[in-house]
Amino acid sequence: MTDEFRPFSRKLYPVDWLVIGYSLLMVIVIVFLGRPLAHYAGGIAFYITMAILALLIVRFVDETRSRWHAFVRLLYPAMMFFFFYRATGDQMFLLFDRFFDSQVVTWEESLLGLEPTLFIDRFLPNTWLTEILSLCYFCYYLILPGLLIPLFLRRDDRGIREFLAAASLTFFVSYLIFWLYPAEGPRWFLETRYVNDVEGPVFRPLVEFVMDNAAVRGGAMPSSHTGVALVALLFCFRCYRRAGWLLLPIVIGLAAGTVWGRYHYLSDVIVGASIGAFAFWVMVRSGSHKKVPAPVGEPQMLLRTQDVS
Repeated sequence: MTDEFRPFSRKLYPVDWLVIGYSLLMVIVIVFLGRPLAHYAGGIAFYITMAILALLIVRFVDETRSRWHAFVRLLYPAMMFFFFYRATGDQMFLLFDRFFDSQVVTWEESLLGLEPTLFIDRFLPNTWLTEILSLCYFCYYLILPGLLIPLFLRRDDRGIREFLAAASLTFFVSYLIFWLYPAEGPRWFLETRYVNDVEGPVFRPLVEFVMDNAAVRGGAMPSSHTGVALVALLFCFRCYRRAGWLLLPIVIGLAAGTVWGRYHYLSDVIVGASIGAFAFWVMVRSGSHKKVPAPVGEPQMLLRTQDVS
């Protein structure tokens, strides 16, 4: 069958259902909770646009036609994550009209006897440790492209779908909790209680630049950074074990860096990691991980760990 008569793709993968479902769910939530509704007109239009765009890609982009088509069809969700994240800033007070940081701090102090970021403040400035943890934190922005691009070049399309399904579930559950339990994070809530500054010559200012220009105030609980980084780590250990060992210290440093840098409470990290682990478990249990024959002519060295074990 020639390319011009090849039927368009109509199959929705789990990640497609998540993108479309989350978009439509947010439309419904905003319609019922957003007051005054006119204030949320932009949000409604945004989520409808995302759902329509996903449906158009599913319907009209044929991933078997070329690798450029496959690039768009497989990776479009990753290109949407940032925009979904930024949109949460306008929906932070859909349900409540305040942040709940005081509850988080009280809970951590009652359980631990201290608030971790205030405890860390006693040992600042520690420039080199700050730089190492800031480097790990900054690596978060490289994890998605650093994983997805090699998978795409290896033509591991199934791996891309698996990882993006788990990552999407982690992101979307986190984004829902943002407005169900809004918290602005320690760098704002505890600002007046810190004595020392978190300083570093290179990576700390770089992370601060990103946070100042792209972060949403109120997206602290949970730490989606930690959740998605854990998904990437678990995926690598399952499918590309050597990459998993390389990623392990980065993810540990990233999780520690979220607290050290005052971006998240320890509770945010624990909840975010739990969501990521749950999302990965759902992906594994869904059956999409079952072994499939390797493409004809694919070198054995490119096969994933689970396919050659």
